[in-house]
Parts: sequence; structure tokens; C-alpha cells
Amino acid sequence: MRFKDVFSIIGPSMIGPSSSHTAGAVRLGRVARELLGAMPKEADIVFYGSFAATYAGHGTDVAVVAGLLRFGTDDARIPDSLRLAAEAGMKVTFRAGAGAAVHPNTLSVELRSDDRFCRMTGCSIGGGNIEVIEASGFDLRFTADYPTTIVFHGDRTGVLADITRLLSGANVNIGYMDVDRKGRLGEAATAVETDGGLSDDLLEEIRRLPGVTGISYIDLNGGAEA
Repeated sequence: MRFKDVFSIIGPSMIGPSSSHTAGAVRLGRVARELLGAMPKEADIVFYGSFAATYAGHGTDVAVVAGLLRFGTDDARIPDSLRLAAEAGMKVTFRAGAGAAVHPNTLSVELRSDDRFCRMTGCSIGGGNIEVIEASGFDLRFTADYPTTIVFHGDRTGVLADITRLLSGANVNIGYMDVDRKGRLGEAATAVETDGGLSDDLLEEIRRLPGVTGISYIDLNGGAEA
């Protein structure tokens, strides 16, 4: 694993006890919340590997829910997240998953809110860093270290060119892109990490592209609930 800077090693400013079991879990919860695009009414959280064995003792359960509430990793309310989630009307369940994990610190989250649903699987890989490996049924990999846009679209000629054209026209540099599809000419999704954030107007332009069926925008460097 390549570390980008010293903070990738010592971890972010955070509420403890562990960057992997707490800060990384908060970030995974935040990503899942942004994928859903709304306050979850139901959250089913499944832990694998080391997470499954230690999530209650290390506060991983509390941390994930804090992320679902859009708290930052250093938010003093993290220890109270389960109570705050219940007060907000969120029903949360936790369980340990069976089978081998992709990484020792792996979790899956299923979220529901009215007519919205999303599923996400991700890993806490150390120092508060994360890697998402599945989003809403697509095998998409991204770290959310940079602003990340998930575009859901049909598998058609030109859709990626349309997305990159809009980003280039807005002087937004693409740092990373991953694409998955469920079948030829079927449903597809693209994860795009960019050096800078995307404006609401630019996101709306992408949303209106032919063949685009949905969009999620994730920026963990901003937008935490105050």
C-alpha cells in the first residue's frame, strides 16, 4: 500500500480508540450515507473478519453509525451516535457475516429511506484510510480520498466521453476512474475521483446527460454535519 503523506500513517484527527476500527469506520459510514443521498431510515450493517470479532469492543458499530449521521472523524458526538440515530428515527441492526473477508476490516451496509436503497462494501485499510469495493451492486473501487462522483448509466457508446467532456470543460482534472457494467448494453456505473470538487451546476449537467439514470457525489473533506 502506498502512503500519500505522514497523516496516512498516523491517521486523521479522530475520536479513538483506533484509526482502523473507528476513523476508517466513520468514513465508510459517510460514504454509504452519500451514496444513499438521504438520512437512512433503516441501516443493516454486517461486519467481516477482524471487524466481526471486535466491532462492539472497539466501537466500530458506533463509528459506522456516526458516519451515517454525517459526522466527521473528530466529532465529539461519535460516542453518542447510536442514541442520536435512534432519536433521528434510524433503525440500525448489526451482525457478523460468515465467510472469508476481502480484508480483515471489512463491512457491508444496506440503507433504506422511503424509495431510496443502496448497498456498499468497503474496507478500513489502516491510518483511517478506506477502500470501497462495491457500490449499489457494481464492482467499483475507490478511496474517497478525493471528491468522488458515482454516475449510474446505461452501457452505451459515448457516455464516458460525455462525462469527461463536461469535467474538462469545467477545468476539473480526473485523478482516477473505474467502470463496471452488469452486461453488454445493460446497466453500468462509473466512479470518478477528481482533484477538485464539483459544483451543483456541474453535477446537474452530468445528471442530465443522455443515458444517465442517477448520480451520487461524495466529498469527505467537507459537508460533515455541524
